[in-house]
Amino acid sequence: MELGKGNPQQIRQVLLFFVFLGGSLVCSETWRYSVAEETEIGSFIGNVVKDIGLGVEDLAARGARVIFDDYKPHLRLDLQTGNLLLNEQPDREALCDLTEPCILHFQVLLENPLQFFRAELWVEDINDHTPTFTNKHILLKISESTAPGTSFQMDSAQDLDVGKNGVQNYTLNPNLHFHLKLQDSEDGRKYPELLLDQPLDREKEPELRLTLTALDGGSPARSGTALVRVLVLDINDNAPQFERSVYEVPIPENSPLDFLVVRVSATDLDAGINGELSYSFSHVSRDIQKTFEIHPIFGEVRLKAFLDFELLQSYTINIQATDGGGLSGKSVILVSVVDVNDNPPEVVVTSLTSPIPENSSPEMVVAVFSLRDQDSGDNGRMVCSIQDNLPFLLKPNFKNFYTLETESPLDRESKAEYIITITVTDMGTPRLKTEHNITVLVSDVNDNAPTFTQTSYTLWVRENNSPALHIGSVSATDTDAGANAQVTYSLLPPPDPLVPLASLVSINPDNGHLFALTSLDYEALRAFEFHVGATDRGSPALSSQALVRVLVADANDNAPFVLYPLQNASAPCTELVPRAAEPGYLVTKVVAVDGDAGQNAWLSYQLLKATEPGLFGVWAHNGEVRTARLLSERDAPKQRLVVLVKDNGEPPLSASVTLHVLLVDGFSQPYLPAPEAEAAAAAPADPLTVYLVVALASVSSLFLFSVLVFVAVRLCRRAGATSAGRCPVLEGHFPGHLVDVSGTGTLSQSYQYEVCLTGGTGTREFKVLKSVASNHRGSMINVEENSDFLNGFGFN
Repeated sequence: MELGKGNPQQIRQVLLFFVFLGGSLVCSETWRYSVAEETEIGSFIGNVVKDIGLGVEDLAARGARVIFDDYKPHLRLDLQTGNLLLNEQPDREALCDLTEPCILHFQVLLENPLQFFRAELWVEDINDHTPTFTNKHILLKISESTAPGTSFQMDSAQDLDVGKNGVQNYTLNPNLHFHLKLQDSEDGRKYPELLLDQPLDREKEPELRLTLTALDGGSPARSGTALVRVLVLDINDNAPQFERSVYEVPIPENSPLDFLVVRVSATDLDAGINGELSYSFSHVSRDIQKTFEIHPIFGEVRLKAFLDFELLQSYTINIQATDGGGLSGKSVILVSVVDVNDNPPEVVVTSLTSPIPENSSPEMVVAVFSLRDQDSGDNGRMVCSIQDNLPFLLKPNFKNFYTLETESPLDRESKAEYIITITVTDMGTPRLKTEHNITVLVSDVNDNAPTFTQTSYTLWVRENNSPALHIGSVSATDTDAGANAQVTYSLLPPPDPLVPLASLVSINPDNGHLFALTSLDYEALRAFEFHVGATDRGSPALSSQALVRVLVADANDNAPFVLYPLQNASAPCTELVPRAAEPGYLVTKVVAVDGDAGQNAWLSYQLLKATEPGLFGVWAHNGEVRTARLLSERDAPKQRLVVLVKDNGEPPLSASVTLHVLLVDGFSQPYLPAPEAEAAAAAPADPLTVYLVVALASVSSLFLFSVLVFVAVRLCRRAGATSAGRCPVLEGHFPGHLVDVSGTGTLSQSYQYEVCLTGGTGTREFKVLKSVASNHRGSMINVEENSDFLNGFGFN
């Protein structure tokens, strides 16, 4: 009775004390009630009267109440009916998160007399959450050379529901290249992988858009989608490779935020963007995403939340390194949460040789260092290593001393500096690691000859250049360093010793500039070539050579030269033109040449001066001088023409020639008519003209025959004193200007012929008697004795 008179709060505390300590008052049977989450407030859960076996009136009399372990009023007891009713709408995800099953423990307490009954409220999950992807837009970069059957891991969808209401399946929209494959993770969840069915072709389809759908097992099922963009890249045939397939990392539970868990490192043999790596987590749970973060560039995994050994003792982190071409390498980080090992190893370098020559022999000692760890046991045991793919190796010596030695030949031109990271890890729990960087420089030896930028050079220089003119340059580089890379240029001796190379060009030994030493003449030397050498200053010196071809460009430095008519002849050339000549009559043709080339040698002709302007004309392109009109009696018989010959150079050069034209009457020599006069000549001749021509020819023939008879008679009379009636012998040389002294004409000066007119036969014809060799020039008869004979033929 006194218990009922006390303060209700004090009575409740006492009762609770007896509930937890009075084991004899506890009913051994545990009642189980269940309710679906999000059930409306006031919903019926169960009736305790039936389970306890009391009457309804006993509930109020004995002070029945419901007490939950978390002291929250999830249920209320109706004392009038004994029904358990929902006091608040349950949310399974808020009450239990991912724990399955979700059980809330409570007791039904009767105060007088004291008695309680154990009970459990099972909160059943309903499908009230839709699967969601962390990234709604997933970007995959896949090389077109990726082989069919290659898999690409996708981030799994997250669903707050559990059991069959969680994510159960994934689907992919139909396409020709990919299908979906489901994998089971260690925690029992499924995650999707894309499998390539057919090869990709970037040129045909550079981008694919796929829809990834996550389905839960609820009824009705809920789904979430993500857009997968597949960018097809050109060939990237080397996937990233991690240094380790599994990283085992122990971490003390008192590690601070931003604590470096591990630095993962992967290498890719490709170059450029295909060799640039990006690190990320792969299909990890929300707990891992909340606790850890990874640097996408440096691969550093750090803490972003505190660890609790009592809650979770280990983490399995799947990581991937993706290169710019879309290929990825996978690794796993095993994080174990343990107690503290607080002394990292130390690296003490006692000796370092730097720089070292690139021709160093293998096993050359570069550095000597020792390791020290103040911890003991496994925490003091250390493992030492350096990066892979280096021409160095570590060799352990006595105790904790190590030597760093060369393993393979070095090449300064490929790499002149090595930053060697000595990584020391102890064997404690967790393992501590120390990295010490050593910089080793590689010194140069003269093992590379100079290389010209071109195997041959072509230089142009205009003729008549000024001496010492810079006409071009050659250039050579040497990949060595220091004096071994200092290049000296020189001219190599020409293969033809007759080429005066030393008098034509010179070269600056320091910079390879080429200079023309003399003024070049296109007409004398149009091109020449030579070799230049490049020698470094190493020991021994190395050299190479290149061909230089110099082409001389023409300049307009030669005036036209007139071949015909010659202007330096002893007597001027006189052209005869009949006064009966028609317009266009060819008087003569001026022939000229130019020693230049190209347009500098294109010649044009024009009439510069004339005695009778308008009487003659000159064709501009061929130099033909023709009559421009009919001749008249008023025209002067002697005409003087000055013809100008000009080239097409810049500036143009010219020459002039003077022509003497004599207008004569009765000149019957054929002439070349002008083109426009040829048509008129083809017309039929007038009959009267034909008669006149025939009569003139007959008279002329008769006159010529009479003259010949007269000359023959005179010659026979003068030779009457000779016996047998022989004609005198015509001896001696003809004048030099009548014979060809070169042997290419019709007569040679080494022969002379006897010619006479035979008077006895009456035929009056010339006969050649014999040839007389001129063995003795002093015995020749002077031709002046026969001057009357020559005069008879018109020779003056």
